[in-house]
Amino acid sequence: MKKELLNCETARNICIVQTLAKLGHFPTRKSEKEAWFLSPFRSESKASFKVSLRLNRWYDHGAGIGGNVIDLICLIKQCSVKEALELLDHEAFNFSFHQPPRLEKESGIEVVQVKPIHHPALLDYLKSRRIKLSAARCYCKEVHYKLEDKKHFAIGLKNVSGGYELRNKLYKSSVSPKDITLIKNQQSKLLICEGMFDLLSLTCYDPTLSKKADLLVLNSVAFVKRAADYLKDYKQVALYLDRDKAGKKATEFLLGVHSRAVDKSELYKGYEDVNQWWITKADG
Repeated sequence: MKKELLNCETARNICIVQTLAKLGHFPTRKSEKEAWFLSPFRSESKASFKVSLRLNRWYDHGAGIGGNVIDLICLIKQCSVKEALELLDHEAFNFSFHQPPRLEKESGIEVVQVKPIHHPALLDYLKSRRIKLSAARCYCKEVHYKLEDKKHFAIGLKNVSGGYELRNKLYKSSVSPKDITLIKNQQSKLLICEGMFDLLSLTCYDPTLSKKADLLVLNSVAFVKRAADYLKDYKQVALYLDRDKAGKKATEFLLGVHSRAVDKSELYKGYEDVNQWWITKADG
C-alpha cells in the first residue's frame, strides 16, 4: 500500500523544539511555558527566538516573524511547503536518500583558510561541550570562510567528498558537497555515530578509540544508506546513533544491513545523544 503523505494539519503538531534539535539548534534557556534559542536564521549573541511550548509556535523577535513548524522549515531550508512536508515526514525525512530535498544544494560558502584550532571563541565552545582540545585537533580544523561577503569561522569536520560540517556557538552550517565522514585507522571494526560532537565525545570518553576502530560520522541521518555501503568491509560495526525516533530508525536499518552490527546506545540511555550524555558525565 502506498504511504499517505504528511498533510499540513498533521505536520503543524510536530514539536518545534525537537525539530530544531534535529537541525542542530538547542535552547539557551527553557521554562515550563517557553524555550529560547539563538535565531536559526541569523547570527546573534543573545537569544531572541522564542518557542511557545503550549501553542507549539515560534517567534523571532529580532526578525519580527513567526509561525508553525512548516513555516520554520520553509525558512531554514529555503524550500516550498511541499518540500517542507517531505522533510518533516518521519519516513521520508530519514529514508528517502536518493534525492533528499536541498541536501546537495550549494551552500554559497567560500572557504578562505583551514588551519589548526586555536581561536579563543572556538576553544570556549569546545569547553562548553566538554571536548578536549587534543581530541578536536585530531579530527577537526579551524575553518575560516565567507558567506554573503561576511567573514565567519567555525570548527570544521571534513567529509569524504571534500566538504565540511561547520559548528560554532552561534550556528550550524556546512560546506558543500555534504557527505559522510570516514576516518580510516586500518581496523576491522567500524564505529558509526551521527554528528561531529558525538565523535569527539566518544574519543574523549575513550582516547584509544582510533586504535580500536575506523570511525564514520553520518553528518545527517539522511546519509544512512550511503554509510551502509561501507559496512561490508568490516567484521564488526558499533552503532552510537541518537536515541530519538530518527536515530532509532537509522539504527534499526543498519542492524538489518550487517549481521555483526551492535546497538551501543545503552551507554547513554536517558540522553538523546552521545554529547548530551558526555557533558553530564564530564561535569560529574
